[in-house]
Amino acid sequence: MLILKTISDARAWRDSVGEEQKTIGFVPTMGALHPGHISLIRKANRENDLVACSIFVNPIQFNNREDLEKYPRTLDADIRHLEEVACDVLFAPTASEMYPGQDIINDKYNFGHLDKVLEGKFRPGHFNGVAVVVRKLFEIIQPHRAYFGMKDYQQLKIVEELVKYHKMPVEIIACPTLREKDGLAMSSRNVRLTHHERSIAPVIHRVLLEIKEKIGHLTPKGAQIWGANQLNKYAEIQVEYLQIVGADDLLPIETWDEKKSVVVLVAAYLGKVRLIDNMIIK
Repeated sequence: MLILKTISDARAWRDSVGEEQKTIGFVPTMGALHPGHISLIRKANRENDLVACSIFVNPIQFNNREDLEKYPRTLDADIRHLEEVACDVLFAPTASEMYPGQDIINDKYNFGHLDKVLEGKFRPGHFNGVAVVVRKLFEIIQPHRAYFGMKDYQQLKIVEELVKYHKMPVEIIACPTLREKDGLAMSSRNVRLTHHERSIAPVIHRVLLEIKEKIGHLTPKGAQIWGANQLNKYAEIQVEYLQIVGADDLLPIETWDEKKSVVVLVAAYLGKVRLIDNMIIK
């Protein structure tokens, strides 16, 4: 596996690949790779001639300094995982390499309501930071396809809007959330859970499953309240939001519309660890 740490080296590699007319699948990550990430690499491998992965803990998408500092960094282990699944190229730049000046950091994107609700409400500036880094990575790697997990559902919608607005020639591939055997969505943050917190965490997924069963028995708002109440029964859990919205526009729904796809999204602190999850329920 080729490991690149500078933008100039990455662009030189991309230029050489362009001459060979090979398709490139790209998986952007912040490292601390888990089986969910690896599943994206495997899918990219099946669907492209070459697979590139990036590992970059993007500082401008963190609105909580402590969360940035505590984000796990396991580059050596990540490299081993990528080599095991035949990733062709790893781009692992530093923050100073990606952001040598302030101009790009100050870029502002307008996603309408998409970046102001749910995660956007509780993490102001987060999605702007995501948009800045994703656009720059796409411009450097110039992939034909890019793979994103559906666990970060709102991020997926933001990236789709970014690509559409800027007419980027990349296909966004949405990949199902991978879960532990007990239903907990795989996340790099899970390692920060205590043993006791880890035993509680699967309740988030169980509540999402039960909300799906409430369709037709409760209104969307009633199902939201019911779900939040179930989680709030645990003293260790602090719910930030649990909302049922349209799967395409992320706008609240008042009734169950047979023609409208619906997703329930949740964010909650379990101890000091913030977990998110979602499920398309119809």
